[in-house]
Amino acid sequence: MNQSMSITPLHKLAPGRFDTAPILKRLNIASRNLAELKGVAATIPNQNILINTLTLQEARDSSAIENIVTTQDDLYREDDPATATGMAIKEVLRYRQALQTGSEHVRETGLLTLNTILAIQQQLECNQAGLRRLPGTALRDSEGRLVYEPPQDGNEVARLMHELERFIHDEPSFQVDPLVKMALIHHQFESIHPFYDGNGRTGRIVNVLYLVKEGLLEIPVLYLSRHIVRTKPDYYRLLQAVRETDAWEEWVLYMLGAVASTARETIDTTLAIKDLLQRTKQRVRENYKFYSQDLINNLFNHPYTRVEFAQRELGVSRVTATKYLDTLAGDGVLDKVRVGRNNYYVNRPLFALLSRHDTNPRPGA
Repeated sequence: MNQSMSITPLHKLAPGRFDTAPILKRLNIASRNLAELKGVAATIPNQNILINTLTLQEARDSSAIENIVTTQDDLYREDDPATATGMAIKEVLRYRQALQTGSEHVRETGLLTLNTILAIQQQLECNQAGLRRLPGTALRDSEGRLVYEPPQDGNEVARLMHELERFIHDEPSFQVDPLVKMALIHHQFESIHPFYDGNGRTGRIVNVLYLVKEGLLEIPVLYLSRHIVRTKPDYYRLLQAVRETDAWEEWVLYMLGAVASTARETIDTTLAIKDLLQRTKQRVRENYKFYSQDLINNLFNHPYTRVEFAQRELGVSRVTATKYLDTLAGDGVLDKVRVGRNNYYVNRPLFALLSRHDTNPRPGA
């Protein structure tokens, strides 16, 4: 069905419509799982380990929703979007960078402003186009049929985004649980479709940043995109059902389910990383005089580490960094592989943990 319609302000919805038994039941599960995830993540001594590894998983899955597909191996071999090879890898690394930048802004200010959202989209797309000002944007299905036409007037787009910013921060007449509110914000953002490109990925970053803003997470380690990429037809069908039939309850149930399932998976992965971290630390400390916490951090920040990474992060010479990594590889702590001109030292157990729920396995896998 072709859709071209005005967007109803969220504060005009009746909050009571989200107090149904199915929503409250699923909300209870999602809230409990998310609180447990926040607590488990806080037990990891170096939070950067989770930020560098789990946010890259979110970046990869969110990009896959937009048909930007990379393998786990290719992704972890790269460290910087400026030097990465391959456009898909560059885009995924930019997503992680944008997510981390946005998270820092939210944690420093306690706000999730339109300026932060603009900065996220700018980092994703490497341009300063900003909010849409020109008409012509339309969402079409795989056969080219018009599915939905977002607001076309640039002034209307700007007004709606400022209205959404106010709703994010202060709407005293609209009292609902933050997880329900997150679902509403996400739908509104995607319906406004405020940018020429990058709306889906920006919107999914906003989801996690809103949870950080509300104090439901300390760091952005919940990767909702894993659930969305697995249920992509449902995601788009339910987005559209709200526009066509006002089916808000089904949409909210879907998003709460995404929080509940991905939080549970992330808890399991985080606990497994913590256990592996402790076992690796003990092994290296007991067997190698060059043990240091910086070395352990390097092996877990980079499932595929390189001499350059170790040299930089340990503050040692290239010769010394090479000696450390070669020794660990020789004893089976790491797996040394050569790809092109580069040697990589792979933390295979960590890589296996991060890949076990892979939604985009390599072709033929």
